[in-house]
Amino acid sequence: MSQSEAPTLKTLQTEVSRLREDLHLRDQLVQQLSQELFRLVKGNANFTPPPEVSERHQAQMRLLREQLQDVEQQVKFYQDQIASRDQEIYQLRQSVQELTDRSRMLEQVVQELPQIYRQKFAERMAPVREKVAMLQRENRQLHAELQSVSYRLAVRNRNITRIELPSFARPSISVIPTFGNV
Repeated sequence: MSQSEAPTLKTLQTEVSRLREDLHLRDQLVQQLSQELFRLVKGNANFTPPPEVSERHQAQMRLLREQLQDVEQQVKFYQDQIASRDQEIYQLRQSVQELTDRSRMLEQVVQELPQIYRQKFAERMAPVREKVAMLQRENRQLHAELQSVSYRLAVRNRNITRIELPSFARPSISVIPTFGNV
């Protein structure tokens, strides 16, 4: 309900209350008038009001009935408006409740998002980690094979490219000095 409608609703409610008070006051006056008339007629059975008084009362009664009908129509109109406003208020409250529930749900989802992202990231990273581990194992295996092949090639190359050095005859005298009895 907007702020411009709120004063209108209060104004309508005030107007309905005032009209109800007027109606109640008129009902009391009609009741008092009918009691007074009944008392006078009963107290004086032969009493008949003069025709001009009777006509005047009837005119007043007609006028009061017309005013009463107008007031009743106004009251019905205002009651219908109040009922439609009440329905609108009910619908707005329903909307507010639905939006509040949705807001709470979204707030909960937002609070759970970091954990959901971590879980999804971990799920996506698991195959990547497995592949990295497999590649590391394969790399170690290939590295070991490479070292093995390199060693075999080195051994083979050493045997193939062995340089023959001239061989010297061995002297019969010992080249290694001895220090005697020192």
